[in-house]
Amino acid sequence: MTGNLLVFLGAALASAVEMVEALTIVLALGVTRGWRAPLQGAGAALVVLAVIVAALGPALQAVPIDLLRVVVGSLLLVFGLQWLRKAILRASGLKARHDEDEAFADEVAAARAAGRSPGRDGYAFVISFKSTLLEGLEVAFIVITLGVNQGATAIAAAGAAVALVVVVTVGALVRHPLSRVPENTLKFVVGVMLTSFGTFWAGEGVGIDWPGADASLAGLILLTVAWSLAFTRLLARPPGVVTA
Repeated sequence: MTGNLLVFLGAALASAVEMVEALTIVLALGVTRGWRAPLQGAGAALVVLAVIVAALGPALQAVPIDLLRVVVGSLLLVFGLQWLRKAILRASGLKARHDEDEAFADEVAAARAAGRSPGRDGYAFVISFKSTLLEGLEVAFIVITLGVNQGATAIAAAGAAVALVVVVTVGALVRHPLSRVPENTLKFVVGVMLTSFGTFWAGEGVGIDWPGADASLAGLILLTVAWSLAFTRLLARPPGVVTA
């Protein structure tokens, strides 16, 4: 039960982070150049992602479980540590925090500067398709690996679906970058969860018998939070001193 809940939360939070970034680009294009082409591009990307998930899910299920746990656990560990590294650097002041308002303004400026030919808006379609596909591939990777390795693909997919509904609904209502979403905090949380899952599954794959089975995931999460906060404090810069 604990493992399934963590799978749902991990998939939902990771998906929300990536979807906010993709939504910022789609919103900027829609506000600047009209909504038809950006929405068509995003829709086409979602169809491609659905095909990828449908194809890779069953293929991964045919891999021996111990090998799958080592491979998937290692990949999640690397992926999670990358997110966690950026979150620690931002929290400590060594890296500028991600600003959705600034990203939105940059995308609007680029959309206005781009040329426009009569008829279909190819620029808006391609940019929307590319951004949605790239961010969506990360979501698909997390959903597939979390779901297949834990035997809870439907739960991971449900987490991603909930995130999609929430992010798109809020975006449609406000038509503005979701700058109030604590994205840097979400990335820290997702980095902790992916790192913990990766450690747990890679350990299982090489024969480690974790005490308490899935319940030990909670211990790994607490341990990862502890050393992450310790590094954040160790690397902390005085206010106003930021490295880009």
